[in-house]
Amino acid sequence: MTWTLDTPSARAALEIASEYADTALLNHSVRSYAFGARYAADHGLDHDEELFYVAALLHDLGLTAPFDSHTLPFEEAGGHVARVLTAGLGWPADRRARAEEIIVLHMRDDVSAAEDVESHLLQVGTSADVSGLRVAEFDPSFTARLLGAHPRAGFGPVFTALVEDQARRKPDCAAASYVAGGAATRIAANPLDA
Repeated sequence: MTWTLDTPSARAALEIASEYADTALLNHSVRSYAFGARYAADHGLDHDEELFYVAALLHDLGLTAPFDSHTLPFEEAGGHVARVLTAGLGWPADRRARAEEIIVLHMRDDVSAAEDVESHLLQVGTSADVSGLRVAEFDPSFTARLLGAHPRAGFGPVFTALVEDQARRKPDCAAASYVAGGAATRIAANPLDA
């Protein structure tokens, strides 16, 4: 399985993510895509692969200094980044809105595949990579190849610090609820870091 998608939009998303995210955050975005795409394949979930890839690669850019908003939750800021990038790529308004929506929903209550398959896949992919949720459902050889190609690079502590910062500065955001719900403990216990 390849960890990238080769379309002009996918290449642009990877280029932007590579420019603004550090190695830990960039590799997390790629792994989130890979876990979600593998989950879709394993469960026969038909989805818009390019839309999902672009959303996955850009979903955490709102955590980076250039795109961190002092008023918006990071997922909403990241959604706006996706909307602007895809406008430049010529995506129609409804497709741009979908990219934004997928990124925003990844931090919301569970979204079923029947409701919104791409949002569901991003939730599955990010949850597997951040806290190890469902990671045991993936073939161990797949996971080992993915981690070999895109190492963790200290992702757990980096991500914990980023979401805790968001929670402190934006106490009404989804990251604050996530942190209050024991995120640091779950992230530290991720079997991918064992």
